Amino acid sequence: MLGLAGLAVVAGFALIQVGYSIQNGWALVALCVAAALSDRASVRVGQTTELTISPVLTLFSAVLLGPLAGGIVGAASELGDAELFKDSGRGRSLHLKWLTYTSVRFLSGAAMGLTAEAVLDRIDSTPGLFLATIAASAVGEAVEIALATTTGLVRGTRTSIARTVGPVMGTAVCIYAPVVAALVFTYDRISPWTAFLFLAPALAAQQLFSLYQEKARLLEEQIRLYDDLKIANTRLGEANLSFATALVQTLEESDRYTAGHSRAVATYSRDIAEKLGLPPEEQERTYLAGLVHDIGKIGLPATLLNKEGRLTLEEFREMERHSEIGERILSKVDAYSDIAIIVRHHHERMDGEGYPDKIPGEEIPLISRIIAVADAYNAMTSNRPYRAAMEYTVARDRLLQAMGSQFYPEAVVAFLSILSTANVDYRAARGLGFGVAVPSSPPRPAPELAAVEVA
Repeated sequence: MLGLAGLAVVAGFALIQVGYSIQNGWALVALCVAAALSDRASVRVGQTTELTISPVLTLFSAVLLGPLAGGIVGAASELGDAELFKDSGRGRSLHLKWLTYTSVRFLSGAAMGLTAEAVLDRIDSTPGLFLATIAASAVGEAVEIALATTTGLVRGTRTSIARTVGPVMGTAVCIYAPVVAALVFTYDRISPWTAFLFLAPALAAQQLFSLYQEKARLLEEQIRLYDDLKIANTRLGEANLSFATALVQTLEESDRYTAGHSRAVATYSRDIAEKLGLPPEEQERTYLAGLVHDIGKIGLPATLLNKEGRLTLEEFREMERHSEIGERILSKVDAYSDIAIIVRHHHERMDGEGYPDKIPGEEIPLISRIIAVADAYNAMTSNRPYRAAMEYTVARDRLLQAMGSQFYPEAVVAFLSILSTANVDYRAARGLGFGVAVPSSPPRPAPELAAVEVA
């Protein structure tokens, strides 16, 4: 690397010694600034390839102002390297990289100028100007490829620079060499201001394209983050469902008479939510709330949960506490804070006579109102130690009787619409989607019920 830098310095002094000098200082400064700015806003066209108009400026300087000017503008373009002003933590290697490319650019620019001068000495005409520009461009690109290949060999890089970069550079020569020739012609034969009329729009176009690429990159990043968020939400949902399933399994191990009840209520509730037109995420939220709606029973005595026969009034009041206990359990988990409120109110009534807070109608969360319907139906159509499961038609009639007073009418209508076309297994909460029911104790004769029974 230091040898390459030394070669560039020697080449510069040699050009000065043989009589080359700066012919137009202000023009050279303007070209150096433009070259640095164009490199600063280079356009990435691949993982390792960037395009910029700085080679156009270097070629223009070399053909118009000579090899020394071409080398200076080429070296100045590296001042636009964004990495030059970053603290990458790599220390000396970053500056060596910059010094290497600066040296390559200087030597390439000088070679362009010498080539153009050699051609113009033999063909001093308009066709000669175009030929000189094309020849200078080809020689400059060849010098850059040769020096880059040499640098790669010194570093131990096996990739062929000529094979990977050569086609791009060859295409670039065919595209920008004629443009530079026309620019030199108008600058020399018409007016120096024509150069600025070209350079200003070219720099602006490159900057706009660079901004467009940055915007596209940010959009791709947003899409990637959105996809990652979807994956994370899916995994979180799966984790939440696994957690809920584990809680319900714990409950069902302590309450053998309601085994499978939670899954049935969850499935029925989700189907009602779908029938009511709730969004998919609300349907899944309804399923999750239905799955854990009775989780508060974990905090009740096993003797109460598994009692043979009807509960006394005192025992029933104790059982009513399960919705409050369930809220306290779920509110301790951040992901279940909204589910906790739903669980608390799934035994409220439309007429305000439910529990625990006796809130009426629209004040009850919608999902709580949905779960209340599914919960009551499954309780009525399931065997209990003190009665046999009711027939579907009996449970249906009881829901209709309590519609508006105990239950949310729209949820009842939606659920009965589903049940009217469902098969026997679905109505009895058996089969796919309901899990494997645990056999219950032999049922006793069903007593008369004054109101719709809830689990």
